[in-house]
Amino acid sequence: MSVVVRDAEINKAKELIYELAGIHLSNDKDLAIKNRLNKLIKSCNIQNFDDFFSQLKTGKFKQEFINTFTNNKTDFFREDFHFVDMLDRILPHRLKESEPLKIWCSASSTGEEPYSIAATLSYGRDIYRSNTPCSILATDIDTSVLETAKIGEYVVDTCITPLPEWLDLENSFDITPKSERNVFIKVKPSLKNFITFKQLNLQLSTYPFGVNEFDIIFCRNQIIYFKIEDQEKVLKKIFSYLKIGGTLYLGHSESPLGIQNKVEKLGQNIFVKVMD
Repeated sequence: MSVVVRDAEINKAKELIYELAGIHLSNDKDLAIKNRLNKLIKSCNIQNFDDFFSQLKTGKFKQEFINTFTNNKTDFFREDFHFVDMLDRILPHRLKESEPLKIWCSASSTGEEPYSIAATLSYGRDIYRSNTPCSILATDIDTSVLETAKIGEYVVDTCITPLPEWLDLENSFDITPKSERNVFIKVKPSLKNFITFKQLNLQLSTYPFGVNEFDIIFCRNQIIYFKIEDQEKVLKKIFSYLKIGGTLYLGHSESPLGIQNKVEKLGQNIFVKVMD
């Protein structure tokens, strides 16, 4: 007898994904939730949802459940004005300093964003002739997308995702045409060396970083998946790890919420920290 996804299972899934990861799924997502639960039935061999949810409470299937309900939309150089800002405004002076430059990408997804950051950073080190030590921490709650990110191989539709002309892509990627509009992109080992991929649940009360640890934080198109009251809490935690004078990049539909008086806005969701 096949397992049927009912309203009760949909509501329980919404409750548990919020409890485990802080992800808020509204009622208009019920069909998508049902489809994802059907996917779980196959991948976890679910015979009874009551038993499955009980086991989930004990930690079994927890990661599979979280991975199923995360959103992983991303592209190379998405909202590319942020990368241009980093290259033109931050790197010219910051790469003249000897102190290591540290960047945090809080929503790694399948890796396109952290690799875009790394390519911009690598290009900046070349044009500004810098030996400043640099590192990027790329985190996500979804372990499956982190594994994809570590591999660093992609097929990109350049009509949907145009690649930038303002940096030398071939220094960072091996790019092979596959068709008139598609290219195969393989990240070079030299670029991977900038990045450490780690799992992180932003619902944790604290994160394993030092206060004011990062020069730049990319937190884009991520906190929109939380409830409004939780968005402010998460953003304040993320912000606490940014140095005074450091830059926070948010997604196009996100706002600085409770940290407005602690930042100077420079452009399209570009914020410089002026106080703790």
